[in-house]
Amino acid sequence: MATTYSAYQIIQKKRDGKRLSKEEINWFIESLMKGEVAHYQMSALLMAIYIQGMNASETAHLTDAMLYSGKTLTFKGKEVIDKHSTGGVGDKASFILGPIAAACGVKVPMIAGRGLGHTGGTVDKIESIKGFNTSLTLDKFKKLLNQNKISLIGQTKDIAPADKIIYGLRDVTATVESIPLITASIMSKKLAEGANGIVMDIKTGEGAFMSELKDAKALAKSLRNTATRFDKSMITIITDMNQPLGNYIGNSLEIIESIETLKGNGPKDLTDISVKLAGAMIYLGGKAKTIKDGEAKALKSIENGSALKVFKKLIKSQGGDESVVDDYSKLPKAPVVTKYLSTKSGYIQDIKCKEMGLHCVSLGGGRLKTNDKIDPAVGFVLNKKVGDKVEKGEVVLEIHHHKKQNKSVAEIMAALKKEIKITANKTKAPKLVYEIKEVRV
Repeated sequence: MATTYSAYQIIQKKRDGKRLSKEEINWFIESLMKGEVAHYQMSALLMAIYIQGMNASETAHLTDAMLYSGKTLTFKGKEVIDKHSTGGVGDKASFILGPIAAACGVKVPMIAGRGLGHTGGTVDKIESIKGFNTSLTLDKFKKLLNQNKISLIGQTKDIAPADKIIYGLRDVTATVESIPLITASIMSKKLAEGANGIVMDIKTGEGAFMSELKDAKALAKSLRNTATRFDKSMITIITDMNQPLGNYIGNSLEIIESIETLKGNGPKDLTDISVKLAGAMIYLGGKAKTIKDGEAKALKSIENGSALKVFKKLIKSQGGDESVVDDYSKLPKAPVVTKYLSTKSGYIQDIKCKEMGLHCVSLGGGRLKTNDKIDPAVGFVLNKKVGDKVEKGEVVLEIHHHKKQNKSVAEIMAALKKEIKITANKTKAPKLVYEIKEVRV
């Protein structure tokens, strides 16, 4: 006689800290996809998992269930490599490292997400470019990948559809920062898209979901274990998110900064991280003997313009207006710029990273509810970063917004007095990379 399950009993079991079986997890995800488990029940299970955690086998079973909730792709060749970031404020590295890796002979299948919590989403950012289509069929996705060595789509109904539902629920139920849920979400998508190797950028710091380095290391280990289980090579790189990455925050603004970086004019932190990650992809894809060799090839692709050409081709091939690369006026632009001035002379000691992301969300640059529409034009430009010298009255930050948001901007301006700390003593910029580990199969 077949065992019968109920959502109530499974939620209760996990709420009480007990281990869920493979069959229970499979049943729950399958029932969610059939509409027999309601979204509020899935939300309750997510909170129970967030509080009680999952062991390695439960995490593996959840990844399996989400992976096989839809179609899976396969690509031949070790050069099919993807990168994933756990998310941060101002993290637009995907638009830089993807074209770099492709220019160096790596095939980069990118199935990207939308904004999550206080962090921006790759899909939301690229859709700032008029006409850019992230809703391609899987056949079109495969065709463009083989043709251009890079393709970028959002989550589809075919690839890990369970994750699409769960991802949206996590965003609005305060269940984002969970190692089992992050592992299952990332790996179900990455395994389904057919990448044969994965470079993981795991953010740690005040503006990351893994604010503590020990948690970032635990997540890195969880991801490497899952990759090994599926016979995939992986490099995990733990990078800093104690301040925004680069100088621009906001969807359209981050596209501009990405293009500038591909032109060789990007800020040092964003350029260094992008080159490091691209170098790892080039190495993992067999196009370089070491990560350092991969980094050298990555830098060369910026210097000779080949990476920028790949980005333009990516835009054009997916229906976007590639002329934005040379004319930023074709991107959405906020009509009002309000400047935040330094209240004293000294050195920037701290920029509250998570709060910067939340301010961007409050202006419409992210979502408070799953069905909220994104405003691609709003955001921030940081003229100063941690460690920089600043004079009293100097512009530290610009807020790009609409006139109707003047009241919200006034509140942000007041908050910034506490969130941007200036000290009389010299301050060092945060360390960019904390750990690099590799598993090869």
